[in-house]
Amino acid sequence: MIHPTAVIYPGAELAADVEIGPYAVIGPHVKIGRGSSVGPHAVVEGWTEIGEENRIFQMASVGAIPQDLKYKGEETRLLIGDRNTIREFSTLHLGTVTGDGETTVGDDNLFMAYAHVAHDCHVGNGVVMANCATLAGHVCVEDYAIIGGLCAIHQFSRIGCHSMIGGGTMVGHDVPPYTIAATTDKRDAALRGLNLIGLKRRGVSEEAIAELKKAYRLLTSDLRLKEAVERMKSELLPLPEVVRFIGFIDSAQRGICR
Repeated sequence: MIHPTAVIYPGAELAADVEIGPYAVIGPHVKIGRGSSVGPHAVVEGWTEIGEENRIFQMASVGAIPQDLKYKGEETRLLIGDRNTIREFSTLHLGTVTGDGETTVGDDNLFMAYAHVAHDCHVGNGVVMANCATLAGHVCVEDYAIIGGLCAIHQFSRIGCHSMIGGGTMVGHDVPPYTIAATTDKRDAALRGLNLIGLKRRGVSEEAIAELKKAYRLLTSDLRLKEAVERMKSELLPLPEVVRFIGFIDSAQRGICR
């Protein structure tokens, strides 16, 4: 059902069963898949493609231009997958031509109230961003990461899969997969252990968890990072989770939270 007060611009492509609430605005380049809904006063604009069974709550802003002074109106995109929940006052922005040209969101994510996904970010699947969690531009959040309320992630940082960021944490470096990071007295993120509960809930084997514990001890030891990684490669079983952990650290450009 499309409420009679909603504004749907010519050119918008909506599946037959899409619901649009009162006073919502849908821009001319927007595509929305079946089973999705847009709440009252929400705005979906820009070159935005939204998949199936997404729920966008009231007052959300989806597909607005980037908060980047270099953006000059180029045709850049926001691509959203299926079954995402975008709560009140959340903001998800288009990409930029100086970045990847698109912001992407996978499937089954939850963006709580006031969450912000900036230009050229890439959010995987099953991610939770709690209230007021903020991604600066070009951030990559891998699958099943949880970002606590009032967190701020620095531009170009990466948040590894199955990691958890404690509420109020300022993240300036990459957070390795499977770990927990939280703020310190200096407000910078530091590792606080493995996300053991999350790993067990996701069915990660006891063998893999044991090897990840060894990897984590090496990472947080007094060893130089390069030496720690070399020992991981030589001493640990090449299980998929371990290979991913090492590969993430090896490819870091902004440094690693330790």
